[in-house]
Amino acid sequence: MKLHFLGTGAADWDINSPSDSINFRRFSSMLVDDCLLIDPGPCIFEFAETFKMPNLFANLKDVICTHKHADHFNQDNLNRLLDECANAEFHEIDAFDKLETDKHVIYAYPANHGTAISPKHYVVENKEDGKRVFYGLDGAWLLCDVYKALLEFGKIDLMVFDATIGNIEGDYRIFEHNNLAMIKEMCKTFQKICSNFIISHMARTLHAPHEELVKDMERNGIMVAHDNLIIKL
Repeated sequence: MKLHFLGTGAADWDINSPSDSINFRRFSSMLVDDCLLIDPGPCIFEFAETFKMPNLFANLKDVICTHKHADHFNQDNLNRLLDECANAEFHEIDAFDKLETDKHVIYAYPANHGTAISPKHYVVENKEDGKRVFYGLDGAWLLCDVYKALLEFGKIDLMVFDATIGNIEGDYRIFEHNNLAMIKEMCKTFQKICSNFIISHMARTLHAPHEELVKDMERNGIMVAHDNLIIKL
């Protein structure tokens, strides 16, 4: 399984001044196995242009969305994807339901993101190698029913957690976004089924520079995503 982070930032980043710097974050999006896109947001084509990847979506088959806030979903970009990728299809999956595609089984779960309509987290399973990734951006503590459902997998190879509000404590946003303390606690809980954790969806105004954040999180065995990071499981 191949995971390609096209964006790792929250909604406060200035996407009108993009950069290939490791300290610049686009709105969050991820490409799985070159054929499944999670979140067709406003930055995906700029990413391909900036990093000189004109064929980034050449093998795209399936598109899903966590929720339709403007930093995660852009109708014009979705239309362009579907026009340029003749075999691509956009899917909407109900919570606690699943979708089977040619290469993946995608499980959808409700996300704890109060300002969105029907927000979702996903588990994506590669049908060829059996690898699984949990993608849980824009959300706070996982709902209890979701926690129980994830344990039933027995093993998840990587869990991607929302880290919007950094080390900020006592902030109202913890009711729909994680701070780093919340992530550390969830990772301890999920160690029974997963040993690899990574954070994404970092707010520009609430986080230290990337290198400093990496040093903080590696003490807890947690990785930090950046734009154009590729992970092979």
